[in-house]
Amino acid sequence: MNKIVLVPDSFKGTMSSAKICEIMKDSILRFFPDIEVVSIPIADGGEGSADSLVSALAGRKVSSVTCGPYFEEMVSHYGIVDGDTAVMDMSSAAGLHLAGTNRNAGKTTTFGVGRMISHALDNNCRKIILGLGGSATNDGGCGAAAALGAVFRDRFGNEFIPVGETLKKISEVDISKMDSRLYKTDITAMCDVDIPLFGSYGAARIFAPQKGADEKMVEILEEGLVNLSAVIKRDLGIDISYVSGSGAAGGMGAGIMAFLKGKLKAGIDVMLDLVNFDILIDSADCIFTGEGSLDSQTLRGKAVMGIAKRALKKNIPVIAVVGNIGSDIDDIFDYGVSAVFSINRTAVPLEVARPRAISDLSLAMDNIMRLIKLGLN
Repeated sequence: MNKIVLVPDSFKGTMSSAKICEIMKDSILRFFPDIEVVSIPIADGGEGSADSLVSALAGRKVSSVTCGPYFEEMVSHYGIVDGDTAVMDMSSAAGLHLAGTNRNAGKTTTFGVGRMISHALDNNCRKIILGLGGSATNDGGCGAAAALGAVFRDRFGNEFIPVGETLKKISEVDISKMDSRLYKTDITAMCDVDIPLFGSYGAARIFAPQKGADEKMVEILEEGLVNLSAVIKRDLGIDISYVSGSGAAGGMGAGIMAFLKGKLKAGIDVMLDLVNFDILIDSADCIFTGEGSLDSQTLRGKAVMGIAKRALKKNIPVIAVVGNIGSDIDDIFDYGVSAVFSINRTAVPLEVARPRAISDLSLAMDNIMRLIKLGLN
């Protein structure tokens, strides 16, 4: 072997993608000291995407005064790369981690995300790439739109800023006063899931329970998203109901399309294009990737899937080193993954596995290297 490419996603809450690359590289060089190792810390459009791009493209971080998921004042950060391209995670202003134990998808807002976008426009950014993962919200992007000038009215003509539980009260939406700079800006939303806005596999039913919604609130949120879709179709002439990715981040995908006239793309594809992945893997003998949990969601646009599909076109083997291996993943081998290994030595709770994840990953990589070396002898 002459060249190995490392392109892992983070193990969320445990190890960053950069740290994983470091551990993998150390192990590989212990067994193959003369091999070329190319490290590409990556994300799939979820949390950490902006940091990954700033690191990979030698960008800079920018501070922005904004507000959090409950309209509380805070300072957030995003990156600027290539001079005029802003890269940001919506989770920086509307993330689940910011809500802490106070999770309530009916009351959280994306208003702060809109303020971050406005700040990027003030910094003369003419391209905005927004990662949609890790949100605490289910407001269909209405908060962000309101921060940028959209006006929402109820049936009495009263203006208000919708949150998840009040989406059903929207009777009219007017985007005529939105920041005109938006429509001279190339806006791309990186989706880490491909779900529709509503329905059995939509934003409320699939992800709202993780954001603090009980069964009753899930139904309220679902009703609100259905109403929002109908109002957008009538007032803006756009049908975003079943667009793939429109349900990402509590419907933020739909809001990006309808209010900001942006595009939705699989986050991993955006990331891989920006770092010139297809060129970097030329002549590679093997690719190592991974994520915290490889499961049915992996098949719906996560990092491992996007990487494997591209590697398959070049007939490059892909080894996935992950935290947990879920059920119903057999199809992933048809998309280019050659083998999957878990770093877990024994079945233990996450709180036990986290502190030893670094040593477990190192041990797993050493064992894989021994296996590869055996096969080459």
